[in-house]
Amino acid sequence: MDARLKLSKISIIACSIAALAACQTAPPAPVLRPAAFTPLGLSAAYLYSDVITGHRARAAKMKAAKVRPLTPAAAPAYMAALAQELRVQTAGIGLDVLQVGNGIVIRIPAALTFDEGSAAVKPQFDATLLEISREVRDRSQTYVDVFAHSDLSGSPQGNQALSDKRAAAVATYLAGHGVSRARIASKGLGETSPLYNPETSEAQKAANRRVEIRLLPYTG
Repeated sequence: MDARLKLSKISIIACSIAALAACQTAPPAPVLRPAAFTPLGLSAAYLYSDVITGHRARAAKMKAAKVRPLTPAAAPAYMAALAQELRVQTAGIGLDVLQVGNGIVIRIPAALTFDEGSAAVKPQFDATLLEISREVRDRSQTYVDVFAHSDLSGSPQGNQALSDKRAAAVATYLAGHGVSRARIASKGLGETSPLYNPETSEAQKAANRRVEIRLLPYTG
């Protein structure tokens, strides 16, 4: 074969490979959040409150679903192991796994939650919730509380309604991916518990628009 023809074919193949490589989906960029995001709001009263709708009602649902309760002595080690599993499995996603009282709070940054004014789960949020649901469904001896927040724009009434829808959307997602519905309750907090007040930047505004999943031990 003529040397020039060989070179021409090699060039065509090389160009084709380069074109295919260019078409591959680039890995997602790491999620960034304000440096001060993690420690904010950890003293908020709602994070230390009873489970949503009350312990008696929730425990009855767990019992009816035949979930075996933890003994009080076993609960701390059980929750510590769950926290470690969550940190390992969600490493690099950009969320926070926080110890709050005797429970765990998974705080999901605004970049992965909802667009302003929307209660539709974004594709990025879908992947995050899927990973969380895989971990949470197998650790069935926990209550799952979903809290959703809005930013400070709009009316208090509108923000409350929007956050209710967001919390319900996350609860529905978890239930649809293997987490027992008997374990889950949701609550919108509207604009009542902002991390930043006032909001002086778009980053702060977005940080207020967050979701938190609280896991508490079920001890009967």
